[in-house]
Parts: sequence; structure tokens; C-alpha cells
Amino acid sequence: MISEPTEPVGARSRRGEPLPAELLDDAERMPRQEVEALQLRRLRRTLRHAYDHVELYRGKFDAAGVTPDDCRTLTDLARFPFTTKADLRDTYPFGMFAVPLSEVRRVHASSGTTGRPTVVGYTERDLATWADVVARSIRAAGGRPGHKVHISYGYGLFTGGLGAHYGAERAGCTVIPASGGMTARQVQIIQDFRPEIIMVTPSYMLTLLDEFERQGVDPRSTSLQVGIFGAEPWTEEMRREIEERVDLHAVDIYGLSEVMGPGVAQECVETKDGPHVWEDHFLPEIVDPLSPEVLPDGESGELVLTSLTKEALPVVRYRTRDLTRLLPGTARPAFRRIEKITGRCDDMIILRGVNVFPTQIEEVVLRTPGVAPHFQIQLTRRGRMDHMTVRVEARPDAGPERRADAVRAIAQGVKDGVGISVEVLVVEPESLERSVGKLRRVKDQRGS
Repeated sequence: MISEPTEPVGARSRRGEPLPAELLDDAERMPRQEVEALQLRRLRRTLRHAYDHVELYRGKFDAAGVTPDDCRTLTDLARFPFTTKADLRDTYPFGMFAVPLSEVRRVHASSGTTGRPTVVGYTERDLATWADVVARSIRAAGGRPGHKVHISYGYGLFTGGLGAHYGAERAGCTVIPASGGMTARQVQIIQDFRPEIIMVTPSYMLTLLDEFERQGVDPRSTSLQVGIFGAEPWTEEMRREIEERVDLHAVDIYGLSEVMGPGVAQECVETKDGPHVWEDHFLPEIVDPLSPEVLPDGESGELVLTSLTKEALPVVRYRTRDLTRLLPGTARPAFRRIEKITGRCDDMIILRGVNVFPTQIEEVVLRTPGVAPHFQIQLTRRGRMDHMTVRVEARPDAGPERRADAVRAIAQGVKDGVGISVEVLVVEPESLERSVGKLRRVKDQRGS
């Protein structure tokens, strides 16, 4: 079980209990050298599988002048071409599958809101692997057999709900498949069923907390001990906000449907220092976002992932667009960590020549008294100049003077921390759109 707090209420530096040695699986016990030897064997097999069974990969490899036999060391992977989201869209729906459809047991797909959806498939063995890595993630987060897991990720073509569901069952937990939406009912279920763990996007967790408080229930009185949050970038400030309001361990799970789904990497509750990549199944690289240059560990850039055990849809050097860096393993020394992802290449806003990420605005909002952690960025054009307006909700007890102070504090915080001038509007409580899935913070109206 999770240990009881040993620090005063509101002090959130405490860590959870490390996983007992007997619950570590064989790969988690491996020396780093054995992990790398396993990676190379699986990488060579994946490259051959992709080349022999996926026309797109065969064409890409041939155009780059490489064959699977040219991969003799892990560093040789840099000679192979990248895979992008456009490749999956161009081969829609099943052109990237490396097995016959008769061997595919499930398909998932992206929402397609920015173009054709990307479709991914899983064999029976893929589904078992996915359940294994999510179960490992839940254990690393502090989950134990017998815990009840409230899953508020959406079920359906989105990978979050079903990925978390089967992983929780594999971990020996009891699943409460709440899915997204019906927020008031979810709050009641959490009170009645008393789950120890919740798996949800961090933005929807804030929506649930608002509903608890609207119903007059202190979220700190609930049974929740661990929150496993993913599917969108979130900051250390949001971690502190959630932990202080709920009295749980807030830990980060990372994944993306093109590579597997949730469970590619997981933050360990005893360190909370960034997700460890499960490198026996996924090989990470960091590259320059604007070039093919591979960067050394410790340097910031774009995360690139290669699947090592997928059958239905192997991916080779998939450009995730997520910005991070690779760091040595801590709680799981065999596996490297990624620094907490707080931005994506395609989320970046260029405003009057300055690169801005929504998470930079979030950091300022979350440390400002008198406002709630709900905000929205609006981009417009005034004359020839781009203009940013930050709309942020007031807390219910914030009067006119406190709201005015918040406007000044946010504007100055953004100016000092980001280097741009923005307009700040403090709006009424519960007036901004709430998230029930992945949150969209930015409304770009510059072209309208």
C-alpha cells in the first residue's frame, strides 16, 4: 500500500514507496548492457519485418540506400529514414500494416481533426505486450494488485481507455471503466466505489476537482492515492496544483497511438523525475527538430521512437513532435528517462518572432493567486501584428481588486518569463470550455 503522508499537509515533495524487488519483472532487473543487447536483436528483427512486409518502408529504405542487414549496432539506426504522421495518413487505412488483416485483432485511430486519421493495428501478441507495459507502468506509479482503478480516458478508437483498461487488469487491479464525460456521475462513483487510482488526462482531472468542490466535497477526503496522468503535456505547476487539492501522487504516463498507446514510458512514484522509457520494447532517440541530426543524451530536441516488438504495425524512427531530452535511469537504472514533456513542435506558437508554448503560459497562470487553473489562448491579428489574449477564469471568491491584481501579475509574468506582451482577461468562473479528453488550449483566429 501507499505510505501515509509523513510531511505537513500541502508539502508535496514526498514520494511514494518504491516497488518491492519481487514485483519487478525480468527486464526491469537487467543490467544496462543486457538491455542494449536485447534492443539490437529486436531492432534487427523489426527492420527486417518492416522491410519485407510494408511497401512504404521498402521504398524508403531503398531510397536511402540501406537494408536491414546494414544495422549492426544501435548507432546504425541513424542511417535509416524517419517515419512521420504523414506516412500513416498517406497509406490510410491499412497500408502500414505488416501482417494480413486476418491476424489483426483490434484497430485504433486518431480523431482526424487535423486531417485524415492515423490508423493503427494490433495482433494478439501486440495486445498482450501492450497490457504488459501498461501493467508495468501502473506498478511503477504505485499501483498494486487489488487496487481499484477508475479510468476516465475515453473508450473507443482513442487508445487511452482500452489501453489503460487491459493494463490495469493485467496488473491485478479492479477496473472501473468510467470513460469521459458525465462529470457529476464520475464524482459520485469515486465517492461510492472508493478507487485508489485514477487514470485520466490532467486537464479533465481539474474538471473533476471543480465538480467535487461544486458538490461541497473536499477532494482530499476521497480514497484516491495515485493519479496516472497522460495524453497531453502538463507542467510541474499543474502537478503541485493537483497534489495539493487531492492529496495523491500525481505521476506521468507517456504514449502515443502510432507507437503503441499509453505505456511507452512511465514516471516512477518514488522519484517523480520524468518517465522511464520501457526500452525493451521502444528505442528512443533525440533529434534536432529541424534536421536529421541525432543529439547526444542530455540535449533537448524531438523524441523519435522505434518499436522493437510490434507485429501488426512496426514503426521505424517515428518523429513524435514531442520535445524532451534523454536522461539516465534512476528508479529503473536499466532504462533511460525522458524529461517531462511540456511542449510539442506543432504546439509552438510563433508570436512576433518569439517561440511560445502553451505550457509557459500555464506556469504563470498556476502560480497567480485569485485565478483558477483554466485558461485559453486566443490568437488574432490586429493590423499587421499578431496579438495574443489569455483568458483565465477567476476563482469564485476573487473580487474585482483581486482580479485586477491577477491581470497585472499574469501580464507581467508572461512578459518577464516568455518575453512577449499579451492581453489578459479574467473571466467568470466556469465560463471557459471544459475538457473531457485531450485539451485544446489555443484558438488561432489569425486566418479568420
